[in-house]
Amino acid sequence: MGKNLKEAMKMLEDSQRRTEEENGKKPLSGDIPGPLQGRYENGCAYFHEEEREGLAKICRLAIHSRYEDFVVDGFNVLYNRKPVIYLSAAARPGLGQYLCNQLGLPFPCLCRVPCNTVFGSQHQMDVAFLEKLIKDDIERGKLPLLLVANAGTAAVGHTDKIGRLKELCEQYGIWLHVEGVNLATLALGYVSSSVLAATKCDSMTLTPGPWLGLPAVPAVTLYKHDDPALTLVSGLTSNKPADKLRALPLWLSLQYLGLDGIVERIKHACQLSQRLQESLKKVNHIKILVEDELSSPVVVFRFFQELPGSDPGLHAIPAPSAAPSAVGRERHSCDALNRWLGEQLKQLVPVSGLTVMDLEVEGTCVRFSPLMTAAVLGTRGEDVDQLVACIQSKLPVLTCTLQLREEFKQEVEATAGLLYVDDPNWPGIGVVRYEHANDDKSSLKLDPEGEKIHAGLLKKLNELESDLTFKMGPEYKSMKSCIYIGMASDDIDVSELVETIAVTAREIEENSRLLENMTEVVRKGIQEAQVQLQKANEERLLEEGVLRQIPVVGSVLNWFSPVQASQKGRTFNLTAGSLESTEHTYVYKVQGSGVTPPQTPTGTRVKQRLPGQKPFKRSLRGSDAISETSSVSHIEDLEKVEQLSGGQEASEANSPERHPGAPAPLEAEPPGALQDGAQGLQDDRPQVEEPESLR
Repeated sequence: MGKNLKEAMKMLEDSQRRTEEENGKKPLSGDIPGPLQGRYENGCAYFHEEEREGLAKICRLAIHSRYEDFVVDGFNVLYNRKPVIYLSAAARPGLGQYLCNQLGLPFPCLCRVPCNTVFGSQHQMDVAFLEKLIKDDIERGKLPLLLVANAGTAAVGHTDKIGRLKELCEQYGIWLHVEGVNLATLALGYVSSSVLAATKCDSMTLTPGPWLGLPAVPAVTLYKHDDPALTLVSGLTSNKPADKLRALPLWLSLQYLGLDGIVERIKHACQLSQRLQESLKKVNHIKILVEDELSSPVVVFRFFQELPGSDPGLHAIPAPSAAPSAVGRERHSCDALNRWLGEQLKQLVPVSGLTVMDLEVEGTCVRFSPLMTAAVLGTRGEDVDQLVACIQSKLPVLTCTLQLREEFKQEVEATAGLLYVDDPNWPGIGVVRYEHANDDKSSLKLDPEGEKIHAGLLKKLNELESDLTFKMGPEYKSMKSCIYIGMASDDIDVSELVETIAVTAREIEENSRLLENMTEVVRKGIQEAQVQLQKANEERLLEEGVLRQIPVVGSVLNWFSPVQASQKGRTFNLTAGSLESTEHTYVYKVQGSGVTPPQTPTGTRVKQRLPGQKPFKRSLRGSDAISETSSVSHIEDLEKVEQLSGGQEASEANSPERHPGAPAPLEAEPPGALQDGAQGLQDDRPQVEEPESLR
């Protein structure tokens, strides 16, 4: 292993020496071979595992360069003239806190520069505001130390105006450091002017591992500085051989890929981004957030619903007359739909490497960054086409769901017994809750009865096998159960859906109440039966006497004088809820007729559907979305079904023939027949005979 490392280091030194001899330049210990040669001249390289470690070492180098007595006085120098590090508002989260922790600086040393609000990209640093901040810090006795610019922000891949920032840094003596994914395009032959200006900066951080799909390779920080003593004190250079071996994995990987392989991978990622951008331009209701369509390898898009009669260029800007609460509700609703779209696309096209993120201004968006994922996932152009096809297939569901939300809200508010729950984070038609009789609207505590009703309602709705999805979850900031209705297509009848929910929930509540009442009646009937049986036993004792209860004496008395006792008992009629005697049953061998049980409550509206038609589908009658011939045929089918059903009812009412199992209709009979029937009933009654012996 050691022999192989020595040979690799020797090859690295020989290659570096040949390059220096050919170019006739002064040898630099940190130069690395690769496509950046000729772009970033007279630079040194520092290899590190943590991406932010290089920037921390650059900050130490800037402090040593600007504070001459820092090595001797240390913190006292910084206290007398506090350094200021400028970061963009679009910088990656946690970068400023990391720098302060590594350098031992207080958080007030960080200055967050806002992005553009009127002109330019909303993710670019505001240069005019930065200059104002620098002047204010100088007047307060602070020292502007370092500025971190972005060549491709972490969120949307936008590039700051690096050329203008470089001029501002030279004017005030500020160290300029650049980082971002767009620095990978420096390896290509065509580079945008904004990214090419990064070659004039004081330092930059590159992450070739994610760009090229190389695992376990270090990041590289290139910098320009002529004092080797300060670089050694800052930790950018080292005399230890082990530190020099950090570059070996990256060097071997670059040698394996070669210049053509490196350029090809970066070029392929940029072509995928451009292909997606061109395709999404032709898709309605999709907004692309791009800065430079020719150079940015990051595509960020989101779904939007254009309001009727509004300017297409201003569809993303809320109307000034709209209430802030309404604007916020629409924003949350659209964010929920975009979050659902991103999750669906990630499942359908996993090789695309999509990510869902939340931006401060635009809201929830979907990001496609092939430069960070294509080399690992193997993304191809066909995958991009499949992604666009999936987006187009999901757009009708998104637009229809957004349009049906308001109609669903109005229907629920107009239906008695239902309460509309405003949950903007739910990506569906809406959320509804059934208010039962014992519901305490002012309380947010657990509601066992309501939970039971909603559980039964959810089961009934899922048994309908419709295209909608139903879920049950807690209401926002409460513990009460609700029904969450998922995404819908354009042929959903919202009025039928709401009525079905209300009728089904009411049936479940009434059936539950009927069962509870029956349980209470049965309990009371059992108690009453026990009391009556106890009274019957006491009466039997009084009637028979005490002597008959003695075992031997009672048998002798029963032998000579048997007791003629009738069989008595009690039966409970569930229908009538009353306790009856069983004497009629034992004597006449028949049971008494009870009260007819009440009918099960059903809905007042029954919609007639064609064979195979799913629930909640809009009727085809009067629909403009089908052709004339098809609509006529469907109308004829509906009329035939109505005629057949009506004809069957009429024939059953007028036909003299009956089904063998059907009961015979009641007819008028002569009085003699009734008397004969009564006499026959008396003759057929069984007679109770007296027992001859009792053993």
